[in-house]
Amino acid sequence: MIRQYLHDGWQLSATTNEVPDDVRGRTVPATVPGGTHLDLLAAGLITDPFLDRAEEELTWLHRADWRYRTTFLATAADARADLVFEGLDTVAAVELNGHLLGRTENMHRGYRFDVRDVLAEGANELTVSFSSALTHAEKTEAALGRRPHVNAHPFNMIRKMACSFGWDWGPDLQTAGIWRPVRLERWHTARFARVRPVVTVAGRTGRVELHAEIEWDRHEDLTLHVAVGGYGCTVRVPAGQTSVTARVEVPDAGLWWPAGYGAQPLYDLTVSLSGTEVLDVVEKRIGFRTITVDTTPDELGTPFTVVVNDRPVFVKGANWIPDDHFLTRITRDRLARRVGQAVEAHVNLLRVWGGGIYESDDFYDVCDERGILVWQDFPLACAAYPEEEPLRSEIEAEARENVVRLMSHASLALWNGGNENLWGFADWGWPQQLDGRTWGPAYYDEVFPAIVAELDPTRFYCAGSPYGGPHPNDADHGTRHEWQVWNQADYTHYRDHVPRFCSEFGFQGPPTWSTLTRWVHDEPLTPTSRSFLTHQKAEDGNGKLDRGLAAHLPVPERFEDWHWATQLNQARAVAFGVEHFRSWWPRTAGAIVWQLNDCWPVTSWAAIDSEERVKPLYYGLRHAFAPRLLTFQPRGDRLVLFAVNDHDEPWDAHVTLDRQTFRGVTLHLTRLRRTVPPRSVLALDLDEALLTPVHEDAEVVVATTAEARALHTFREDRDLAYDPAPLTARAQAVPGGYEVEVRASSFARDVAILADRVAPDAVVDDLLVPLLAGEVRVFGVRTHAPVDPAAFTGPLVLRCANDLGAVPGAS
Repeated sequence: MIRQYLHDGWQLSATTNEVPDDVRGRTVPATVPGGTHLDLLAAGLITDPFLDRAEEELTWLHRADWRYRTTFLATAADARADLVFEGLDTVAAVELNGHLLGRTENMHRGYRFDVRDVLAEGANELTVSFSSALTHAEKTEAALGRRPHVNAHPFNMIRKMACSFGWDWGPDLQTAGIWRPVRLERWHTARFARVRPVVTVAGRTGRVELHAEIEWDRHEDLTLHVAVGGYGCTVRVPAGQTSVTARVEVPDAGLWWPAGYGAQPLYDLTVSLSGTEVLDVVEKRIGFRTITVDTTPDELGTPFTVVVNDRPVFVKGANWIPDDHFLTRITRDRLARRVGQAVEAHVNLLRVWGGGIYESDDFYDVCDERGILVWQDFPLACAAYPEEEPLRSEIEAEARENVVRLMSHASLALWNGGNENLWGFADWGWPQQLDGRTWGPAYYDEVFPAIVAELDPTRFYCAGSPYGGPHPNDADHGTRHEWQVWNQADYTHYRDHVPRFCSEFGFQGPPTWSTLTRWVHDEPLTPTSRSFLTHQKAEDGNGKLDRGLAAHLPVPERFEDWHWATQLNQARAVAFGVEHFRSWWPRTAGAIVWQLNDCWPVTSWAAIDSEERVKPLYYGLRHAFAPRLLTFQPRGDRLVLFAVNDHDEPWDAHVTLDRQTFRGVTLHLTRLRRTVPPRSVLALDLDEALLTPVHEDAEVVVATTAEARALHTFREDRDLAYDPAPLTARAQAVPGGYEVEVRASSFARDVAILADRVAPDAVVDDLLVPLLAGEVRVFGVRTHAPVDPAAFTGPLVLRCANDLGAVPGAS
């Protein structure tokens, strides 16, 4: 097998006249893999699509058609020659030397064309012509009949990344281009058409059942060899046989575990096909583990508990969207940084959401290495999908291709039929709109489960999220999405339900200051300024931010304070939900926050913004997902302290319980010693005196161990008699950055150093740290920027909840 990548010398030109004058008739260099927006940006023909209101200026791209053209050198084919596209976005016609090879209508799959009769000696001209995806989708909708969806565009009528058409956190920038690698493959005799390792483990013996499908050019007897972990086998392949199975056992195999549960040993798997020479080789990395989901009905309903190597796991998860709207800018290093941030926040699962893509191999490789479980949606989201052609065949083809591509990854935990489609049919008025037209259950109940059972039989499959009971979003059955909070209810209403598994919940907040001010330049910058609103995609998003804020904190007038307050409230809201869910383990078996990351600079639910900067929410998640957690939670009419131990060792917890004034005077003190068993939750009853304040507006209850701390106040922050200026600080330069020593003269809640306001690359080691009266905390700040250390103690950098306008005069 000889592979020649065809990524050089590409040129891009528009093939419709409905484009701006400076684009019409122009030919510009094109990057492959890449896309039209990035090529036009590199040529200086458009403004950066993320800047201010540029998105609105670029709607003409929705209707544009394009041609990519390159010339490459080759010799004429004396055996098979295949032109392979791993990904075309989306509606394309492929021509080689003037011969039409085929047409494509699916971004989520690859294409292979036999070009041996078309390939020329010397120069060859390759052309890929793209038509408007939106126009194609509208034509399909006109032919098949409208189906409900949650967008201005019929994204459900084309097999393209749904959020390319805009989302409530994403831009409406409809991409086009050769978005994954393209190559010429030359081979003779035979090649692997598909290699499918089914990996299992029994005791400590790892087993690989290797299924290979073979494409032939000429027939002769061959051999297939499989090697893994120092063990292997060789199987004879008679001439013309198109499928073969081989089995290898690896004694004493190391078990792969999710982060926080053990190590992640990976094994190289090599599969080769040989005659008189090696004809084809496929290499993968695998891990030996078992993963399933326990859905055995119990007295409460239907659980949804992930079980790895026979051990139940509480899922500390985050939903994952494409890490950049322009997918070809996402590198392996960027993915490694993002997954690393997830691990540092104690996340052990990422859910690849169904409105995006099947991620790159790099993504799953990094998850394999870092122990991040992957919940993989099939990419159907928030819409009714026609079951007729041409969509049905495309959806089945992409599912088959990607199940085989991804099934070797140890991190891949489960397949999910789609996002909120079953819920949509049940609750969003779809039956009346559909008027009997198909909407997708054949995919969720027939096509996808059959494909998974056939190709990836060890993986768990669920029909959708949410899903599990008589109603798709039933708290007592399967998975639940909690969106009453944010859309309608205050975040304290997370406690209204005890779901078996919450696979979506979240709250909005703006991006970090450096990210926001790099991309939004309104003068003045306000929550209602025009560019800021262009970067707020949620319906009534700012209204929901203000209403959610007003229930807990003062709503500031100055934008800088509003920015801090809404970020703080986002972190508080999500951490509140996480702690509630964790306190109910094992009844509640997982919490997947919406969302980890962003694809552009936007006010959103993300913990990490599009410039890779962590928001206060990130620290809130890190605290709430900590392996050992103390949290005050109501049970009936009592307040209870829960100790959550997510370690394999018992937690010998020495707990100090102190009710004190904001000025630090202890009013009631209790000490407890309890042993919390491994991977369990223990409820600790509290003295009545501890929970009976003298001054509700000026006292705090503090539970402290060597590893964890929890706080309880008797009123919301807006009604507390905080000292509005409780902090003094000093900073100094140290190798690699700065140290900031912060001292509290009175109780200071959620102390934060917004370091990126001083230097865009600055990162603080912790945030949202409570300080009691008299306590001192030294924060570490990493940055390469030479700055005045005192800048880290400025009033817009050193923040806490107190400074948002609480009533002064705490006692």
